[in-house]
Amino acid sequence: MRFVPITLTMALALAAAGCSHVPPPRPALAPTPPPPLALPEVKLPANVGVYKIGEPYQIGDVWYYPREQPDYDETGIASWYGPTFYGKKTANGEIYDGNGLTAAHKTLPMPVNVRVTNLDNGKSIVVRVNDRGPYARGRIIDLSRRAAELLDVVQSGTARVRVTYLGKAQLGPGRAPAPDTPPAIANALPAAPAGRVDSTPLATVPGATIAPPVTARPLPVPVPSQSVQMASTEPSGEVDRVAVPTSNKLYVQVGAFSNRANAERLMNSLGGGLRISTLQRGGQTLYRVRTGPLASVQEADAALARINGQSGGEDARIVVDQ
Repeated sequence: MRFVPITLTMALALAAAGCSHVPPPRPALAPTPPPPLALPEVKLPANVGVYKIGEPYQIGDVWYYPREQPDYDETGIASWYGPTFYGKKTANGEIYDGNGLTAAHKTLPMPVNVRVTNLDNGKSIVVRVNDRGPYARGRIIDLSRRAAELLDVVQSGTARVRVTYLGKAQLGPGRAPAPDTPPAIANALPAAPAGRVDSTPLATVPGATIAPPVTARPLPVPVPSQSVQMASTEPSGEVDRVAVPTSNKLYVQVGAFSNRANAERLMNSLGGGLRISTLQRGGQTLYRVRTGPLASVQEADAALARINGQSGGEDARIVVDQ
């Protein structure tokens, strides 16, 4: 065996090769990022909705046009809605509670307060309109269960009522009502989705006899008895006793016109027992095309369905009058 002498150069090379197995120094560790900032949990107040008028909408073959109606004052038939809707959102984002003093209306802004007076017993309360409805034909307002209880409507299911606008409601506990809507916005409604309508006044029929106007007595404004003070314009659950006519009759009204010729044209086109009734309001004579009086809500419902079928529209409504 031949031995090769190790020179100084070879020794240095071997030493360098042995050093290649030493791990390199560890790089400096990056600083640990701080934990994310814990934000406080944000909770909205319970049952808070928004003020809204809403766009025109269609249910079945009927179009409804929500708008500001500070002069709203109508009579008709009230109904009520119950457990099926408990816990669900209303049309303005609140939560429906059958124990609340609330109601649904087809076209009023939300939320607003209205006074509902039962014309059969004189009981009157303030409720908050925060939902859309009722869509049963011939009904003008849907009451919560509690509101229906206070007005004695639960057992009968319906009642003859007067609904009067009071003002905008608070948006939530401790929150003020929404500011007034500028008139230019409040009155700006999209055009009705209908085709062109041409109309011409009717000529006077020779020899026709025109009945003299009959002034109808309007329903009295709710007035409290001497021993009872009216509730505030916010729902309080207080039931007021108000004076109501001793006789309230049901009618189906197809339209109301300031021009008698237009009323006669509509009456003649539909027939079927319609007549013209006049009403003096604000120094103006209104000519109302209607049928009645009708003996019951069921009879009024049947007349409403018949007239709507004849007219091909849905403008007829049930009203309460003397």
